[in-house]
Amino acid sequence: MSSLPIVLDNGTGYTKMGYAGNIEPSFVIPTAIAVNNGGSDATKVDKKMGDLDFFIGDEALKKKGGRNYSVNYPIKHGVVENWDNMERLWQRCIFKYLRCEPEEHFFLLTEPPLNTPENRELTAEIMFETFNVPGLYIAVQAILALAASFTASRDQDDHSRMTTGTVIDSGDGVTHVVPVYEGHVIGTCIKHIPLAGRDITSFVHQLMRDRKEAVPPEQAREVARIVKEQHSYTCKDMVKEFARYDANPTMFHTFSGLHHRTRKPWECDIGYERFLGPELFFNPEIFSSDFPESLPQIVDKCILGCPIDTRRALYQNIVLSGGSTMFKDFGRRLQRDIDHRVKKRIKMNMAKHPNFKGKVRFFPPSCSLCASPRRSLSRSLYCVHVSG
Repeated sequence: MSSLPIVLDNGTGYTKMGYAGNIEPSFVIPTAIAVNNGGSDATKVDKKMGDLDFFIGDEALKKKGGRNYSVNYPIKHGVVENWDNMERLWQRCIFKYLRCEPEEHFFLLTEPPLNTPENRELTAEIMFETFNVPGLYIAVQAILALAASFTASRDQDDHSRMTTGTVIDSGDGVTHVVPVYEGHVIGTCIKHIPLAGRDITSFVHQLMRDRKEAVPPEQAREVARIVKEQHSYTCKDMVKEFARYDANPTMFHTFSGLHHRTRKPWECDIGYERFLGPELFFNPEIFSSDFPESLPQIVDKCILGCPIDTRRALYQNIVLSGGSTMFKDFGRRLQRDIDHRVKKRIKMNMAKHPNFKGKVRFFPPSCSLCASPRRSLSRSLYCVHVSG
């Protein structure tokens, strides 16, 4: 079959779709669907067309708040919950956006780690029986992210790094820490945090509302999302960053917009939420007491739970994936915190065993002893060698 395979990556917040071989997805749309709830006159006249009266993506979000349509997000925390709407979403993705015949293309779909066999069977049933696809492959998102980081790097001679590493996948609904060794996911050590981009948006929204900023209520959440995506960054130290803002008022930015209905301009200040949003990953207690452990702690525990002979490779190749890891200096902060935890634990262990005193040496990521040069995309850590 000469037709190119189709890649469909359905996430909690956005759906990415396109043809295999392209550098970027052909279309990126919100994973939302607006279904007619019976209020349209056209639906009453011809009930046969009722099943086709729905919109997806940005068109669905425009219907939000209307009388005739109800907006639904079929995927929550990475797992499909509404299969009828999911089938409709796939139908529009294939025929409206990609404009192809599914019978002529192989399909690559993604799934979250630890996806249930029932969900995988339902996905295959819809693809084979409804769309008549000739071939289907369902891949774990972490393995695809690991392979993508390998193909995008300059150091492609080290083939072991292509299939071994720790993937931190943080999207809109959930954050997963997935250890992968030689292409196989170590399922018993997967960690997940129900804290991701949507929670950061809610947190920024709450901060701006508590400060009583002059933002129209119906636009407040959208403004919080824009502030998160375009103005947020990761700071080195939260306390020092507060002191910087207090000492320098120019750190506060002005955000302006137009009211959707009245078309009147409005302005608001954005300040602390610029760094407090991404700080949820490193100090989650400021958001909720239900999340006592930070992301560096989760990553460290995840790798420590793996077999001892795989830990060095997992520490050396940590790959960031997902939109919620794209904050400025996010990788540096994560590497620093993990590095601090590991070195502190090694020093404590060495103090308990005085026979090893003076025999431990820390080497930089480009260690000549293990011949593993650092790659820019992998956020590699250091190597530790014990002599004698």
